[in-house]
Amino acid sequence: MKLTQPTRITMVGGGSWATALIKILSENNVAIKWWLRKETDAAHIKQFNHNPSYLSDVQINPKKVKVCTKIRDAVKDTDYIVLAVPAAFVADALTGLTPEHFAEKRIISAIKGMIPATNQLVTDWVSEQYNVSPSQIAVIAGPCHAEEVALEKQSYLTIASQDAACAEAVSDLLRCRFVQTTPGDDIYGVEYCAVMKNIVALASGITRGLGYGDNFQAVLVSNAMQEIRRFVDAIYPKHRDLSGSAYLGDLLVTAYSPFSRNRTFGTLIGRGYTIQSAQAEMNMIAEGYYAVKSIHAINQRFNVDMPITNAVYSILYERVAPSGAMNRLSAGLR
Repeated sequence: MKLTQPTRITMVGGGSWATALIKILSENNVAIKWWLRKETDAAHIKQFNHNPSYLSDVQINPKKVKVCTKIRDAVKDTDYIVLAVPAAFVADALTGLTPEHFAEKRIISAIKGMIPATNQLVTDWVSEQYNVSPSQIAVIAGPCHAEEVALEKQSYLTIASQDAACAEAVSDLLRCRFVQTTPGDDIYGVEYCAVMKNIVALASGITRGLGYGDNFQAVLVSNAMQEIRRFVDAIYPKHRDLSGSAYLGDLLVTAYSPFSRNRTFGTLIGRGYTIQSAQAEMNMIAEGYYAVKSIHAINQRFNVDMPITNAVYSILYERVAPSGAMNRLSAGLR
């Protein structure tokens, strides 16, 4: 019997979500080149088969995963490139690559953020910078915390692409005994929702840090879903059911879970931490911090009613006191 050749995948990023995706992908027939910026982490993984900085309990299969620190080597002779670095650092991570490095490859964005310099979705930025056809791009969405993947808790992902074959192929790559996947075509809808749910999680954390209770948080999240609907419908009109797991499900887990870094960041801000001290305390990137500035800028063109986004923006970028901003927000929620 002829053995099927493993699917060749490049993973770009060394954080918790990249590590979780390595675990998921390794359940299937793959050959992964894992690019990490930190040479010390790469050397540690080569020797001990686990990431010393994130999800250190996850065992890395050396037969399927090879680590490297040179991005050009990582993207050579591969079928898929998975981007799993914070959106603010994508351009830096891919420094030195040209459109030729992306030719005839499928690009998978596992990033739930926006490019701060240009206020672009990651997929749009990649397509523009590297001449990648939208039909070759997919997005990973859905309520799926890296920490629960590490524990092999049952999880669900939605894989969105403008091309049905691409969505199906990526879904097959990520489907395993503890992860169910569903292909879809609403790439912009799930990507914008993934960005905005991080802003809502910041708001949720801020109110938690200020001492608001569960009753208020439930009202906040339900109003946030309406805000997300208004914005997404304005910027990319399409018939979509926002009650699905890639939309509402992701919003709920990010707004409520203690694993949510955006909620944690917001909680610290609500307790009186400065932005710098909150970032230092977490030692991780909260995508919502950058995303709220981008969404706020984009909405200058659309003028959608977005009181939650405006409140978070005012706290993080206009230095408005969290208590005052949230008091004003709470007066308008229903």
